Amino acid sequence: MQPVPAPSPTPAEPVRRSLEFEGQLEQGGWIRGQVPSNTTSAMLGDTPIAFGEDGRFFAAFDRDEGVTVRLSALLASGATVARELTIAPRDWNIERVNVARRAGGASESFMARRRPELEAIYSARAVETGSQGWRQDFLWPATGRISGRFGSQRIYRGGEAGSYHSGIDIATGSSGTPFVAPADGVVVLAVTDFSLEGQLLIIDHGQGLNSAFLHASRLLVSKGDRVRQGQHIGDIGASGRATGPHLHWSLMWRDKRLDPLLFTGPMP
Repeated sequence: MQPVPAPSPTPAEPVRRSLEFEGQLEQGGWIRGQVPSNTTSAMLGDTPIAFGEDGRFFAAFDRDEGVTVRLSALLASGATVARELTIAPRDWNIERVNVARRAGGASESFMARRRPELEAIYSARAVETGSQGWRQDFLWPATGRISGRFGSQRIYRGGEAGSYHSGIDIATGSSGTPFVAPADGVVVLAVTDFSLEGQLLIIDHGQGLNSAFLHASRLLVSKGDRVRQGQHIGDIGASGRATGPHLHWSLMWRDKRLDPLLFTGPMP
């Protein structure tokens, strides 16, 4: 009887000794990369970075990110591997107007409704679903005229700054135009009557990255649903506080606001 040959050993995974990454190193941008072997934790500045069993990670830079930020990995040996990243500043669309900003703020009756909405949004963005959509190259959720760009801001008389635009607006001629998931994910919030957002959908793409879609006329998915890249998830509308039919799409990583244009490239 012939002896049975022993199975070939599984090749050992090469030891990774450095922090590797690629992406958009600018305000509102992002990176995908891989931590060294035997990494126990990783950070971008003061923000923890999650990474998979393969060491792959996602991280990103806020609209107002500083000139430099430290990317670091702590190894099981106690050693630290780090790189200082230089973040390119952006020339934001800043409009200076010779009028005073309206005084007073929101009424207490409005805030009584708004506070629970903000809490729901905050809680949804903190949900970790294990989605792997962050690994994908993102698609445009819809095509149309870009009527509002990320990061634009108004400066009032006296130098007081208004809040900047937190996403990108895609305008359509009428309500009912479909929009799709830009990447795989899990629905963590789907509501139809928020005061400002109207019909609002938030999708977790994993590792702290999520998309929000505002002002829809119809939502086709519900909280807890898994969605695939390119799936029809809703129709564009003008619900909530909107002046016309458009899709407001915003992206966040942890508490950092990101520019969707740096994920998709120019509008096709």
